[in-house]
Amino acid sequence: MLAAVDVIAAEDTRHTRKLLNHFGIDTKAVSLHAHNENQRSAQMLNYLEDGQSLALVSDAGTPLISDPGYPLVTAVRQAGYEVVALPGPCAAITALSAAGLATDRFCFEGFLPAKNAGRIDVLQGLAAESRTMVFYESPRRIIDTLTAVAEVFGESRQLVVAKELTKRFETFISGTPVEVIDWFQDAEERQQGEMVVMVEGAPKEQDQDFEQAVHLAKKLQPLMPPKQAAGIAAETFGGKKNAIYKAMMAEEK
Repeated sequence: MLAAVDVIAAEDTRHTRKLLNHFGIDTKAVSLHAHNENQRSAQMLNYLEDGQSLALVSDAGTPLISDPGYPLVTAVRQAGYEVVALPGPCAAITALSAAGLATDRFCFEGFLPAKNAGRIDVLQGLAAESRTMVFYESPRRIIDTLTAVAEVFGESRQLVVAKELTKRFETFISGTPVEVIDWFQDAEERQQGEMVVMVEGAPKEQDQDFEQAVHLAKKLQPLMPPKQAAGIAAETFGGKKNAIYKAMMAEEK
């Protein structure tokens, strides 16, 4: 396929060129990454308008899945051109298939924010999520992320971390956040390689309590400031005040 197209949009042309050289492919490669994809998409459309064919590749995994390409694919489809997807590797699906957590319903959240305040903020918005949650994480932030999971979801929530998928040292670590943190801290070299963090969803009872808390907070809202209403609801049904407040605000949009 890469030899048959006229242009290849690549996340890193240096990385892709190694692959092309290995197979003796001399197709033109143009960089398209997170910092230029909005501007570069217009150039890619020009190629298509000139009758040329285009391929999109990422350095690893599947394009658009925590990788560049969304603006380009959107622009190409809106312009009336056909987009054909070729099945490829996806760390989230590979990890889920071997983790032993529920897979009938799950949500993919990509990378959490690098700063702890943003990380906590996102997790609080998922406090009542009953589906299995899937995140990507870097080795330098894995301890901070697991600590945040314990803080927001509770120390008894089960999770699985998959690292070095499809490689020689592929490893799955399961347990509570504290147990998995202990495993990583036992040996510094364990904190290496890209990771997939999978967290079991909230128990149904917790999900129902959260919905009741949000409902109460909305009833109280005409009588007091929203955050005060969320605080009373949190005291009544349990749960995090900020998560209830966020759910209230989201339903008003």
